[in-house]
Amino acid sequence: MKRDVAFFGDRPVELVFIAKKLQEALRFEALLTELGFDYAVETDRYVGGILFRTERIGAFFYVEADSREAAAAMAVENGFRPTPIED
Repeated sequence: MKRDVAFFGDRPVELVFIAKKLQEALRFEALLTELGFDYAVETDRYVGGILFRTERIGAFFYVEADSREAAAAMAVENGFRPTPIED
């Protein structure tokens, strides 16, 4: 279910997916809701492009750290490419 960032309080959240198009964001959001994940979504900037790097805006989906692995697996099963975890 879509939540405000404040809902998570002190619990850590992790980025699971960046949607680059509105349709992609809507499909991912529907999937998270259908499967019962609590998530937050915010718009933010990312750098995209191969030859001509440009700054773009996307929908960034966050889930609780404990749920990230399950959410990433669900994303892969449904044809999405989860955002890698940065060390």
